Amino acid sequence: MKMRSLALCGLAAGAFATPAYAQTTLTYSSWVPPTHHITIWQANWTKEVEKATNGRVKFTSLPKAPAAAPGTFDAVRDGLVDLSFVTASYTPARHILPLMAELPGAGETAEINSVAYSRIHWKYFQKVGEYKGVKLLGVWTHGPGQMFTKKPISGIADIQGLKIRTGGGVAEAVANALGASAFVKPAPESYELLNSGIADGVFFPFESVVSFKLESVLTQATVFPGGMYSSSFGFFMNQDKWNKLPKRDQAAIEKLSGEYVARSAGQSWDRADVVGINALKKVNVKIVTASPALQAEVRKRSAPIIDDWVKKASAKLPNAKQALDEFHAELKKVAAELKK
Repeated sequence: MKMRSLALCGLAAGAFATPAYAQTTLTYSSWVPPTHHITIWQANWTKEVEKATNGRVKFTSLPKAPAAAPGTFDAVRDGLVDLSFVTASYTPARHILPLMAELPGAGETAEINSVAYSRIHWKYFQKVGEYKGVKLLGVWTHGPGQMFTKKPISGIADIQGLKIRTGGGVAEAVANALGASAFVKPAPESYELLNSGIADGVFFPFESVVSFKLESVLTQATVFPGGMYSSSFGFFMNQDKWNKLPKRDQAAIEKLSGEYVARSAGQSWDRADVVGINALKKVNVKIVTASPALQAEVRKRSAPIIDDWVKKASAKLPNAKQALDEFHAELKKVAAELKK
């Protein structure tokens, strides 16, 4: 009888015992629609972390982003959400160095651009501290940025005065340099801007056509090899929450950060660009490669934007021009790696 009582006590104690490990639950959010490929990418990344930490780190998605897109960095830093991402274009005064990856003259795909940019960021930019206040997990770019309009474009004269929605940063500067009247609005507002006539066109990667359901309000996509610009993104976590994670869980997350993030997010964007191209073809939106003359004019008018970035970046990073030159070399290196 005594042995039976002891056994029952042992079972009871086991029922109320604490788990063998502590579990941390973090929140994450996205400012683009739930169906957007990068929202899905982020959700998949959180699942990879849960698996890598054997469930010690878990995530829950907020039903709505706690701040408008430009306020995402502050929202994560201040703990309104633990994990999110945002384009540097929305905060160009704060994030000057990441705009390097948005300049004209980048590579042919998001994966090429993202991996090359990631290597330059961690080598040169991270130490400057433009992402200070959060735990930066990775950077990437979207696919080559192109021009989508409600009217045909054949030359530079057709662009003069067009009201073009951009995400700001380099895209806005390029649009203005071409003679358009550029303005900045969050990407999810693009359909209404085009449909209502507030915008005559948008600068986007092909992916955005489907993500924001724009194919029905467009007439032409004017394609520039390598794009006229790109958008660079930062993916980050609340610093205090990061600091409180056990070392082994931090190590597991680090393995899924850096170039891993750049490559997987870039690949996701490239797949989404193909979907966008097919959607335009399906509704007979013209996809026209810009003439050599128009390409040359865009390069000529964009050159001062590159020079301006070097000047501003050099105030923070004296060897900014070297970093830009290495970025262009890295673009070729990554493209060659992907062909093997």
